[in-house]
Amino acid sequence: MNNSIELLYSHFIKSMSVCTDTRKIQQGDIFFALKGDNFNGNLFALKALEQGASLVVIDEDVNSNDERLFKVDDSLTTLQALAKHHRQQFNIPFIAITGSNGKTTTKELVSSVLATHYKTYTTQGNLNNHIGVPLTLLSIKQDAEMAVIEMGANHQKEIESYCNYTLPNYGTIINCGKAHLEGFGGEKGVRKGKGELFKFLKENNGTAFVYWDFKYLQTMSKGIETIVKYGTKEGAVIGNIKESNPFLSVEINDENIKIIQTNLVGDYNLSNVLTAVAIGKYFNVPDDKIKAAIENYTPSNSRSQLIEVGRNRIILDAYNANPSSMKAAIENFAKFQSNNKILMLGGMMELGKESVEEHHAIVDLINQFNWKKVVLVGGDFDKISHHHLYFSNSTEAAEWFAQQDFEDCNILIKGSRSMKMEKVLES
Repeated sequence: MNNSIELLYSHFIKSMSVCTDTRKIQQGDIFFALKGDNFNGNLFALKALEQGASLVVIDEDVNSNDERLFKVDDSLTTLQALAKHHRQQFNIPFIAITGSNGKTTTKELVSSVLATHYKTYTTQGNLNNHIGVPLTLLSIKQDAEMAVIEMGANHQKEIESYCNYTLPNYGTIINCGKAHLEGFGGEKGVRKGKGELFKFLKENNGTAFVYWDFKYLQTMSKGIETIVKYGTKEGAVIGNIKESNPFLSVEINDENIKIIQTNLVGDYNLSNVLTAVAIGKYFNVPDDKIKAAIENYTPSNSRSQLIEVGRNRIILDAYNANPSSMKAAIENFAKFQSNNKILMLGGMMELGKESVEEHHAIVDLINQFNWKKVVLVGGDFDKISHHHLYFSNSTEAAEWFAQQDFEDCNILIKGSRSMKMEKVLES
């Protein structure tokens, strides 16, 4: 059998649909049998055919002579190569978004703005890894006018690998903070790793959208032929916080936009909003559509969600956490005009040898403000001397929370994904 990407692509364009999970197969899908530490898709190859897959890409022998089995050396690299081949069929803007904090929110804002004026395809949820990125590319149909691709990473060369098959001609790095320090090898390693996007744009005559307030982004973007600046002081779009209690209101230096009243909680979302405005204006999206798209966006999936429970207001920001995002969330919450503020913070993961030090820094920050109650959960908070309430996991914290009789309180719930801090509200 000719296992070339061209042959595989000829199958793909008939269905325009791929799948990596037999539980989600639709009739006509191409199923990729991927492997990981705890799974082997090759074992489900025949089941995939039974469930309606038109073709199954395998990289191990399967006890069958079915002509719909497509044997390759490696299913994952074949998936990525197919995604690259599909990407090369388009001559439209492919906008890559990465950063330590706020990637998904920014991606949602940018794609919402562009979708008001163009047929836009974007990363669903946070499918932003070595499997999610190629799946996103392969979901793009022939009617696409814009593509917005989110790229996550926790080690060097990861963003570079995504760029090699996404081939972005536009991109932005939202920020570089203290995230995945263990994998990147410290904060300098984070900048180097995220900077692989700007390196690709520089080498391929791409355009970078740069938040000019961050000096390190100015430095990282040097040498890129086309740079679109924006920020609070300088650039094509200039905006500042008008109000933030609890929802962020942004004042834009544009007579047609003026004020954007968002449904986002937190000053730290300012740069995310300005990124969406800058990209929208660059691609000539009408001002009224830019304003409406951002104002109509409501965060979900435990990302800075404001939830009313009885007479309490809860900020659920439990999708992820690192020292940078935790610091920003605490400082923003401290500004709230309320005497009844409760912190419920889960541990921060993937910090390596700096983990205890970073957890200690968060406790020191907490101690600078007055709170009604502070609850720390899991992680390396148990290795630090503090006077706050501590639970080893979110289940225990949820049991405690269910027994409380809080009224008229503002509550911030935040933690790394593995801490599952959203469970606090499930009792």
